[in-house]
Amino acid sequence: MQLHFSPSMKSITISSSNGFLDFMNIKVAARHISYRTLFHSILILAFLLPFVFILTAVVTLEGVNKCSSLDCLGRRLGPRFLGRADDSVRLVKDLYKILNQVSSEEIPADLKLPESFSELVSEMKNNQYDAKTFAIKLKAMMEKFDREVRASKFAELMNKHFAASAIPKGIHCLSLRLTDEYSSNAHARRQLPSPELLPLLSDNSYHHFILASDNILAASVVVASTIQSSLNPEKIVFHVITDKKTYAGMHSWFALNPLPPAIVEVKGVHQFDWLTRENVPVLEAVESHHGIRNYYHGNHVAGANLSETTPRMFYSKLQSRSPKYISLLNHLRIYLPELFPNLDKVVFLDDDVVIQRDLSALWEIDLEGKVNGAVQTCKGEDEWTNIRETYHFWLKENLKSNLTMWKLGTLPPALIAFKGHVHPIDPSWHMLGLGYQNNTDIESVKKAAVIHYNGQSKPWLEVGFEHLRPFWTKYVNYSNNFIRNCHILES
Repeated sequence: MQLHFSPSMKSITISSSNGFLDFMNIKVAARHISYRTLFHSILILAFLLPFVFILTAVVTLEGVNKCSSLDCLGRRLGPRFLGRADDSVRLVKDLYKILNQVSSEEIPADLKLPESFSELVSEMKNNQYDAKTFAIKLKAMMEKFDREVRASKFAELMNKHFAASAIPKGIHCLSLRLTDEYSSNAHARRQLPSPELLPLLSDNSYHHFILASDNILAASVVVASTIQSSLNPEKIVFHVITDKKTYAGMHSWFALNPLPPAIVEVKGVHQFDWLTRENVPVLEAVESHHGIRNYYHGNHVAGANLSETTPRMFYSKLQSRSPKYISLLNHLRIYLPELFPNLDKVVFLDDDVVIQRDLSALWEIDLEGKVNGAVQTCKGEDEWTNIRETYHFWLKENLKSNLTMWKLGTLPPALIAFKGHVHPIDPSWHMLGLGYQNNTDIESVKKAAVIHYNGQSKPWLEVGFEHLRPFWTKYVNYSNNFIRNCHILES
């Protein structure tokens, strides 16, 4: 902004600094205006004109055509000073009114819709649509896209469920090759453990771990991570339990890949004399009941009204229908006192965990008369006295109700049966959620003694989280011939 005074001080010209705008030219008559008045006027103008300049710049930056006179500037800035809306604001208000009118109207069934916004604009131009026709077309397009996105979301959840429930080709290959090795290789059939070590299987001076799994690769990671993280691996005894179809392959793996000085035993459920129909009638019913098998293995979409459920509810229902929930291996933890009557204290591990710290201190924890030590997420003070019978009672009640009481396998009845019998241990021992929480804090994972990939995104699946997978894959022996031949590759 520039002020130009004439030599006689009878006129003052005020102009912009870039020369594109002349604001005013003042003629000064000495007989009417004193120098004091003139001075005060100049001060006021010097104070106000920067604001006028800023508003002019805003108008220019907003794409308004340049103004070359005060008249133009007044037309542009006047509505802003006076609070009056310009044409664009009125147009938006009119559009809101029309959209509200058509929001409750039904879309004609035979209405032909454009495939994209550009097509809609082209149709408007060619067909001279009025505002209401445009609003109806826009509403119909939005509803169509919403249905397509919703259907895609349900399809994504369904595909993820199948991916999480299916056995990966590499893991299936590993089981078949090791089973074949068991039948052809005497070394793969050797006794586990060797005869001289058999007494240690019931020696309570050792640290006994129990693992129930039909996943050979997952079991190998649990055992390897536990032993490698231990400060006293020579004190470790692992009892690996699997089903009959996996037994030969599981036995072959640990026979051909020993982990001294730790001791590893592999047993099939068919090798436990106690697991009979008389002792476990409810589990026999769970595995053989046609309605239950159809629920977990049948069509998970049939009968589901997707229009009346949310993707989150649908996802929860899919998770509850995992076939693992009717596997006998999933229920074995409740029978540990009967399966290992000579052991005073054991640590039971799921097959989707990784051990990152020595667990010897767990055997030093005083359970204060409780039968179970765990990181608690549920608390209660019930005084149930027979845990196994309580567990069976609720399983039977759920069967009678056609699985309407719960659909999450062993957890609900176990929570009831063990209520009041759990001694809480420090939460730092066990970190949950690596199988469903994509935003898990990496630093917290590194510090945890046991990390648990509970959820659908297991680390051995393609749907596993890439940034959390390395904590698991570091314990996979990728140099092993069986691993390489089955193309189980490090990610």
